[in-house]
Amino acid sequence: MTEIIIRNMKNLSDNKQFRFSLSCTICGKTWYSTPVPFSKADRMPRSDAKSIVYYAVYEKEMQQAVLKAVAEAKKYFNLCPVCKSLVCDHCFMTCDDIDMCVDCATELGEVGEIVSIETSAN
Repeated sequence: MTEIIIRNMKNLSDNKQFRFSLSCTICGKTWYSTPVPFSKADRMPRSDAKSIVYYAVYEKEMQQAVLKAVAEAKKYFNLCPVCKSLVCDHCFMTCDDIDMCVDCATELGEVGEIVSIETSAN
């Protein structure tokens, strides 16, 4: 599921912070990760050599921020085992035999309970 989340996340980062978003494929509501500040924000490199270090640090911190965002997103999103869609808790159901998205449950005539009545995307 980690790779699917990463593939579907939008990068909203800039040179001050790392932030990502993810939208539910059913309801379209968008979730935003908690911003993570970049340690070198407001410290632009003054030479080509320092630029190399600056961008290496940026990439390293970006990778860490992505993993943090994925862990956060897993609290709000589910992967439907039937259609393989990434959906928020509001669009995912716990059913008797297998949990699935509300679209698949409706199509297959399955009943169950929605994971979260409140919209989980923020």
